[in-house]
Amino acid sequence: MNFVDWDLPKILIRLNTLSADKKPHWGKFGAQHMVEHLANGLSLSIGVVNLPMEVSDEKASKSKPFLFTDKPFAKDIKVGFVNPSSPLTYSELELAVDGFIEGFIAFDEYYESNPNASHPHPYFGSLNQAEWILLHRKHITHHFEQFGI
Repeated sequence: MNFVDWDLPKILIRLNTLSADKKPHWGKFGAQHMVEHLANGLSLSIGVVNLPMEVSDEKASKSKPFLFTDKPFAKDIKVGFVNPSSPLTYSELELAVDGFIEGFIAFDEYYESNPNASHPHPYFGSLNQAEWILLHRKHITHHFEQFGI
């Protein structure tokens, strides 16, 4: 499977086709909730947000190789740390997109200044910059397909 490129302008071309009333092909996220969810993932990957591990270290180490495959996330995957009905952070979709942009830039700047950093993901364990990019590309692709963008 081809995943989105780690390229903000290319991602924004697709993201900017999303409307606030766009319905997902699956799942419970609204459009804005999905964008905020992607931004939260970026915050997780630079240590701004910390979540507890949801699997053992052994299971995380067995799950991490999935990031290096061309396999997508399952369409209706459920994870304990995601609540599709949590309150929105922003008052409108456009501001959520701005938040995503800020998160993307913060990710790139953080790892430029901290190239050896790693931060934990609740299912995959400690990930470095390259591994986080693999995860983000799969994750963004997953949600873009969810909304047909």
